[in-house]
Amino acid sequence: MSPESSHQITPVERMVEALLFAASGPMSVGDLAERLPEGADVGKAIAALRARYAGRGVELECVADRWRFRTAADLASLMTEEREDPRRLSKAALETLAIIAYHQPVTRAEIESVRGVSLSKGTLDVLLEMGFVRLRGRRRTPGRPVTYGTTDQFLEHFSLPSLADMPGAAEMRAAGLLDMSAPAGFEVPDPSGAHADADLLDDLEHDTPEFHQDYLGEAEKP
Repeated sequence: MSPESSHQITPVERMVEALLFAASGPMSVGDLAERLPEGADVGKAIAALRARYAGRGVELECVADRWRFRTAADLASLMTEEREDPRRLSKAALETLAIIAYHQPVTRAEIESVRGVSLSKGTLDVLLEMGFVRLRGRRRTPGRPVTYGTTDQFLEHFSLPSLADMPGAAEMRAAGLLDMSAPAGFEVPDPSGAHADADLLDDLEHDTPEFHQDYLGEAEKP
């Protein structure tokens, strides 16, 4: 009998297990702690549950620093339903998403510089609408250009615990996130430096209402 199977589940583990099964989405350690008795060791409970569910049909995984139960990867084909996908990202959108993911926070001009071509007006709109990209802020440089970054939904969609876990260029191509015909000179920097210049940005959450009109006007530019 393995150590995991002989381990008696503790009350805290049972509560964490119940919360994660019932949750409509991934939960952080802080979210779980708020619902548990004071002093409950959430980290220990998660580690024990992860070991208990390892190799089973349902496993415990971390996505965007939050925890959730999901079907084991090797059983995904059992859950596959063939249907027409009404929304596929274009080659330009995939390249743009890859550039934003690895260079964020990044401006429209910087995206165009990396791709080597102008960015069509609708490409960023699609990524924003799908929830993969969000407005990060404005650079404190002349013109205060808008910058873009990825969202937790982006991490969830690609099953990434955090930005630091993003794959290299070869893996990105294999997953379809980076097209094989990406522009010459496209480089994948160290993901751990993705937020290196975050302190140079203005927080859009506290920006003035005029920003929205300004952004809409900017988006109409060719």
